[in-house]
Parts: sequence; C-alpha cells; structure tokens
Amino acid sequence: MFKKYMSTSMVILFLLVSFSMAFASEGPGGNDRKGKYTYRKVYKACAKTGGVESATPKISPADKTMGQWQEIFENKNFDEFGCMDNWSVLPDKDILDIYSYFYNHASDSPSPATCK
Repeated sequence: MFKKYMSTSMVILFLLVSFSMAFASEGPGGNDRKGKYTYRKVYKACAKTGGVESATPKISPADKTMGQWQEIFENKNFDEFGCMDNWSVLPDKDILDIYSYFYNHASDSPSPATCK
C-alpha cells in the first residue's frame, strides 16, 4: 500500500514540476537558433548593398537587457540595426525568431551571448 501511494505521489510531483516549468518561461516563442542564423543572413545582405560598413553584426544580444529587447521588438523599432529596407520585408516568423535570439541571450538572461 505504501508503494502505491509513493508512486502516485511521485507521478503527481513530476506533473506539477513539468507544468510549472512549461508556464514559467516568459518571452517570445520563436526559435533562437534560427533567429541567430537569420539575423546574420540579414546583416550580411545589408553589408553587400552597402547599408552597413562590415558584414559582422555590430549589435549583439548582450548589449541590452531582456526588457529592452522586448520593447524594441514589440514596437518594431529596428532603427539601430540599420538597413530598414531589409528589416521591413522580413516575415513576422523571422522577426520572432530573431527576437527570441536576442531576448534569450540578453545581458540579464541566464545565458548571455554575443555575436561571434
């Protein structure tokens, strides 16, 4: 009888932890790996047209906090990235992926990163 209660308790505990972890994550729901690739691709295309000086991105996710990236992407204020022509034609899915990349690797995120 004890084993039955113990196994039932373990299953309930596992389910509670699983659900809490699923709902605890905030932020965008895009693919941050794809966002990193897309961001670099947009930046390289911009460099080819002369919109920026270098093909290496000058802005990295760790330059701002998650809240700052959230404000930029929710307001679609991409001025500091340059090449507004390139940004204006990006599908919403690509923008969400880039947003996820910047948000998930911001300076105050659990895993800050830079573009290398």
